[in-house]
Amino acid sequence: MPPRVLYIEDNLDNLILVRRILKADGFEVLEATSALEGLTLAEQYLPDVILMDINMPDMDGLVATQTLRQIPALSHTPVVAVTANLMRDVLNQALDAGCDGYIPKPIDVDSFADQVSSFLRGRRG
Repeated sequence: MPPRVLYIEDNLDNLILVRRILKADGFEVLEATSALEGLTLAEQYLPDVILMDINMPDMDGLVATQTLRQIPALSHTPVVAVTANLMRDVLNQALDAGCDGYIPKPIDVDSFADQVSSFLRGRRG
């Protein structure tokens, strides 16, 4: 059974890119274009890893991550911030909110699937 990834992202170009990369590498990909939709899908499908955009219009990814961490079935699911904002304080806020680490934007097509896989294997930070 392929690893199930939930990508919560409001930018359609990023969604298409990540879907293409991960499906080519054998992942099952679920997509949500808002944090609220992502929370619903996460509870329904219990993904193996959740990729979370930080800046979204309905609820920021930090609040969404904190909410995910309070759902018992998802409390140990890796949540990875996917963000263009690589300022140390933002990354620390993501970790404090419950993210297990981050992947920088723009997405590196050649290494993205490996980065996601590393979080599935227990990477933190």
